[in-house]
Amino acid sequence: MKAVLFDLDGTVTDPGIGITNSVMYAVRKFGIEPPPREELYCFIGPPLRESFSKYFGLSTADAEKAVEYYREYYRPTGIFECSLYDGILEAFELIKKEGVAVALATAKPDIFAERIAKKFGFDKYLSFLSGAALDSSRDDKADIITRALQNMPGVTPGNAVMVGDRSYDVESGKKLGLHTVGALYGYGSRQELSSADALAGNAYQTAELALKLLGKIKN
Repeated sequence: MKAVLFDLDGTVTDPGIGITNSVMYAVRKFGIEPPPREELYCFIGPPLRESFSKYFGLSTADAEKAVEYYREYYRPTGIFECSLYDGILEAFELIKKEGVAVALATAKPDIFAERIAKKFGFDKYLSFLSGAALDSSRDDKADIITRALQNMPGVTPGNAVMVGDRSYDVESGKKLGLHTVGALYGYGSRQELSSADALAGNAYQTAELALKLLGKIKN
C-alpha cells in the first residue's frame, strides 16, 4: 500500500480567519493588543504553545494558558471559520482512484481535525487521521506522521508522500524518509519549502506531483 499524507491547515483548508481570530482573542485576555491579522499568519502550522512563546514572549505557563484561551474561541466558532482550497477534493479523488491511500497528518488536535473533516465531507477519503494531542504530549510533526504510518498496514516511509505548506511538514517528512510536496498556495514561502521534492502551485497539483513521486503517473 502506498499513501499520501496531507497537512490540514494551509494545505487542505484555508484557516486564516479562524486561527487569527482565536489568537487575537487569546492575547487580549493578557491585555495585549494584537498586531494586524496578516502578522498572525505565522501561527498557522507550528504548535500553538511554541508560537505564543516565540511571538508574544509568554512563559511556558502563560503559553499553556494562552492555548486554553485560544480554544475558548476556536472550539465553538473559529474551527469553522475556514474553507476548503479549490481542487482539494478532486485531488483526494485522483489519489484514491489510483489505489493510493489518503491520510491526514496535522498539528491540530484530533478532535478538531475530525470535526472539520466531517463538516466539509472529506472524512470519507481518509484511511487514517493523525493529529496532535490536546496537551503537549504529541506536538512534534514527526511523531504525528509516524503515528499515521503505524496505523496504515503496509505503508512505510519509502512508499509515502507528505504534503504540506510549512517547513515543519517538509522537514519532518524528509527526516523520516518520506517523499515531500510543498504546497505553495498555503502559508509557507517558496524559500521555506525549497527542500521539498516537488512544489505544487494549487491543491489539485499536490495529487499529481505526489503520484508522480510514487510512480503511479508517468511523465
